[in-house]
Amino acid sequence: MSIRNLDHMLAPRSVGLIGASMKPGTVGFTMAHNLVTGGFNGDLYFINPNYDSVAGIKCYPHVDDLPAAPDLAMIASPPPTVAGLVRELASKGTRATGIITAGLSDQKAAIQDAARPSCMRLLGPNSLGLMLPALGLNASFAHRAAPKGDIAFLSQSGALVTAVIDWAAANEVGFSHILSLGEMLDVDFGDLLDYLAGDVQSRAIILYVESITSAPKFISAARRAARVKPVIVVKSGRFEAGARAAMSHTGALAGSDAAYDAMFRRTGLVRVNTLPEMFAAVEMLSRKPRLSGERLMILTNGGGAGVLAADELQEAGGALAKVSPDLKNQLDQVLPPTWSQANPIDIIGDAGPERYRRALTAILDDPASDAVLVMQCPTALASPVDNAKAVIECAKSNHDGVPTTKTILTCWLGNGSAQPSRDLFAENGIPAFETPSDAINGFMQIVRYQRAQIELVATPVCKSGPQTEDNTKTHDLLQAALERGQTTLSALEAKAILEAEGIPVVTSLIAKRPSEVRDCARQLLASNAACVIKILSPDITHKSDVGGVRLGIETASEAVLAANEMLTRVRRLRPTARVEGFLIEPMIRRPLAQEIIVGMNEDPTFGPLLLFGAGGIAVEVIADTALALPPLNDMLARQLIGETRISKLLAGYRDRPRANIDALADVLVRVSNLVVRHPEIRELDINPLLVDEAGVIAVDARMRIADPRISPRRPLAIRPYPIEWVASFDVAGIGQVQIRPIRPDDELRYDAFYAKLTRDDIRLRFFTPQVERSHRAMARYTQIDYAREMAFVVVSLDSDELLGVARMILNPNLQDGEYGIIVRSDLKGRGLGWHLMHHLIRYAKHEGVVQLNGKVLAENRTMLDMVRALGFKVTRTEGDGGEYEVTLAVQQATLDAAVMAPA
Repeated sequence: MSIRNLDHMLAPRSVGLIGASMKPGTVGFTMAHNLVTGGFNGDLYFINPNYDSVAGIKCYPHVDDLPAAPDLAMIASPPPTVAGLVRELASKGTRATGIITAGLSDQKAAIQDAARPSCMRLLGPNSLGLMLPALGLNASFAHRAAPKGDIAFLSQSGALVTAVIDWAAANEVGFSHILSLGEMLDVDFGDLLDYLAGDVQSRAIILYVESITSAPKFISAARRAARVKPVIVVKSGRFEAGARAAMSHTGALAGSDAAYDAMFRRTGLVRVNTLPEMFAAVEMLSRKPRLSGERLMILTNGGGAGVLAADELQEAGGALAKVSPDLKNQLDQVLPPTWSQANPIDIIGDAGPERYRRALTAILDDPASDAVLVMQCPTALASPVDNAKAVIECAKSNHDGVPTTKTILTCWLGNGSAQPSRDLFAENGIPAFETPSDAINGFMQIVRYQRAQIELVATPVCKSGPQTEDNTKTHDLLQAALERGQTTLSALEAKAILEAEGIPVVTSLIAKRPSEVRDCARQLLASNAACVIKILSPDITHKSDVGGVRLGIETASEAVLAANEMLTRVRRLRPTARVEGFLIEPMIRRPLAQEIIVGMNEDPTFGPLLLFGAGGIAVEVIADTALALPPLNDMLARQLIGETRISKLLAGYRDRPRANIDALADVLVRVSNLVVRHPEIRELDINPLLVDEAGVIAVDARMRIADPRISPRRPLAIRPYPIEWVASFDVAGIGQVQIRPIRPDDELRYDAFYAKLTRDDIRLRFFTPQVERSHRAMARYTQIDYAREMAFVVVSLDSDELLGVARMILNPNLQDGEYGIIVRSDLKGRGLGWHLMHHLIRYAKHEGVVQLNGKVLAENRTMLDMVRALGFKVTRTEGDGGEYEVTLAVQQATLDAAVMAPA
């Protein structure tokens, strides 16, 4: 993951075009024309040995003949020449290249080898190019330039780029960046999201995704970007045929669509399914909406159109605002008696500008709504343009002279008659839509973005137990199975692992042959009213398909008869299946319990995925499941449960009590931890897991395993909590403390921590006398991405108080980063800072970090003395001498062996 040299691509001072042409209709001709006419103020270099000049720009025969290395080079030459040109450009000093040429599958390795030594960044191949409207740069072969604005658009499809540009020009929507990524040989979505997260020109990001190349990198970058600006994504290939088309188009492997959905939810990205929905999202984002809540009021001169909008809103899961008594009284004074008296507020078809103005003013003043959709149906009784002007006046200055802070969006229905009004709205930065459906889609994209932001920074409660358990029994069971050469665990073996992980399971007995079934059945029937017999075979996954399950057996003789019949049936239907015996289990009679499935499998793009949903033998038919990326905490487990239809049944209905959701969420977290800790596990089904008000119990399970030393499992898409970096030690005057990676629930400890920091210590650490302590700010400190940053906290084991924090934030290349440390003011001089810095440096060494950097105020003598003792290089900054820059060559650092290290 790196943004290195991307500034040469996204902020170039000079551009070279290889393959510039004077032949109309060619890519080289179109690109040369676009570069010359776009308004780019930097230097342009054209390369083609067949011309002296193209479009008035001097043409050089070869790359070596250029007077200087262009920051960005665009290659539009035949496939056999591309690898050699990349090598020549790298030698010349170019650090970014866009490859327009397609058909390079046999040259990709050679192109990468040519670019790697100089860290040249590659866009494409098979790219339409890129546009940077703020720079007047159109380095593409698109048919027109993109308008200037503040939306970044990244697309794997060049054809879609041209369609979006056409739509944007017609709707006065502008862009900060447009990039066609093509086959993503180097630069991919993750790199660009990392760059754009810190870019001030782009206020929002739109993605068109067919597949992603590195799930961990994408997720890490997407989470970073989504925390600072809206990221809207259109993902194609939602169904199997579409997914196949996506693979043939990009040459990349597309993961399952449900897995992409799970990833988008986890990262805070907002997904839209169609181009109209994407355009609606762009329309809202480009007008800078201010949305303080979700309650929408609809103001219309046509009742039917308003009802359509209200229906769309409720179907999309939106909230229709209620007309408060105060608002009703105000509207009664300014509207005809026949107005609708409810939301949608129908102000009657003859409504003119004054009626729109008064009604909208009253709505904007009323606190019971957060946004207003103003609609106009064409009539011969009022001017749509005059009505539009009235809405614009209200938006710019409400009756008290202050611009409204409430979001206004508009829908002027009709074709030709409505266009002048829509143009007026666009000129004044008000979202304008053609249909009620489009308007509601646009509104709901912002609502979903805000919901995603809330979920992204929600503080989960940390529950001790599963997260900190390291179960040796599970390890031993898995290793023993691998040593026996097993790839599939029997239900008995799988349930033994679940039981070792603290998940309640049904007791099982094994009978090798029907004659042994009698004794097992007698043993269970002594304490149970009935028992169950199941065939035991590694070759039969779904036992009920071959009659391999018999329920409700009440006598030992009946059990033997059932076993013989079962064996006969299985041998007839599956003659090659190995039958190892029978499982005899107590019949669980929990009539009000729901059958649930909890599982895990391995996705080709995202690695391990967790599944939850309605279980039983008809699980595929019911198709009520949801996926999530591990690791899960309690909050994420509950969100996963809530994404299914069966969650409504679990909540209780009529005479059925509410199921024990706490126990169910606990199972999900335990399964997540099992999967995270044990890469041997490749597939897991717990089905059915019975859930009712009394709790949960796993009735059946299956597990597929593999030796990770021989067949490595795909890596987790999200790096889990690094439990191995937890350690404890004693501190004089404090007692035993624990040093560990920060957790989201540490936010709850920060208030007491800050209360015991002096203003001077805060200034020395943060270079400001105050720090933001909002929930959003604290979430940024505590809900970190362990893939690219680390914070270690010291916590008292007696009082659970936070005593100190050391933090490291890496740059996207993961090679260098900035550190920071602060210890509670009343606990200085007890070695806490020394322990924290040793722990942080050891971790940085382990992660392969090359350099740590920091800034220290000159008056902070304690910190300067400590970093010198740790081997940091200390350099006075230029200027007034008030700061020092400190750097540590991490891999060469020598640490005090006497200071505690993690086990």
